[in-house]
Amino acid sequence: MIGVPAGSETPGGILEPEAFVRALRPAARLIGIDLGTKTLGLALSDVTRTIASGLATLPRTKFAADARRLLDLAAEHGVGGFVIGLPVNLDGSEGPRAQATRAFARNLGRLTPLAILLWDERLSTAAAERTLLEADASRRRRAEVIDKVAATLILQGALDRLKLLDR
Repeated sequence: MIGVPAGSETPGGILEPEAFVRALRPAARLIGIDLGTKTLGLALSDVTRTIASGLATLPRTKFAADARRLLDLAAEHGVGGFVIGLPVNLDGSEGPRAQATRAFARNLGRLTPLAILLWDERLSTAAAERTLLEADASRRRRAEVIDKVAATLILQGALDRLKLLDR
C-alpha cells in the first residue's frame, strides 16, 4: 500500500480541477469512484485520460480495508489520481452523504500522495439506471452493475472537463 508518514508534505490530497491536472504525471490513469454506503463502484481511465471504463464493484467494509483495496488497484493499474463522486443535492447544497464522501476523501488523502478530485455526481446514478434500462438489462443485472456504471459516468464527466484544462 502507498503510505505517507504523518505530517509529511505530498503533492496529493483533495485538489481543485486545475491543480489536479498539474499534479498528474503523463500517462497516469485515473480511478473514478462512486462511493455508496454498501459498495464502491469503480471505473478506470485509459492512459490518455480520454475514455472511462467500468472496473469493478466492491462491497464496502471498514475504511482501512477499502482504502487498501483502492491503493492496491491504483498501484496495479498505474493510477495517478482518484476522482470521487460528490453527491451534491439538486439545489447545490450538501447533505450527510456529501459530508461522508468528503471525510472518505480526506482520510484517503492521508494515506497516499496521489491527487484526489471531488466531482459533482448529481444525477449520475439516475443516468446510469436510464442507460441500463435502455440496454434492456434485467433488474438483477442492473443491481449488479449500477455502481460501476455510475463511476464510469462520473469519471467520464471529469475526463471531459479535465481535457479542456490540460491544453
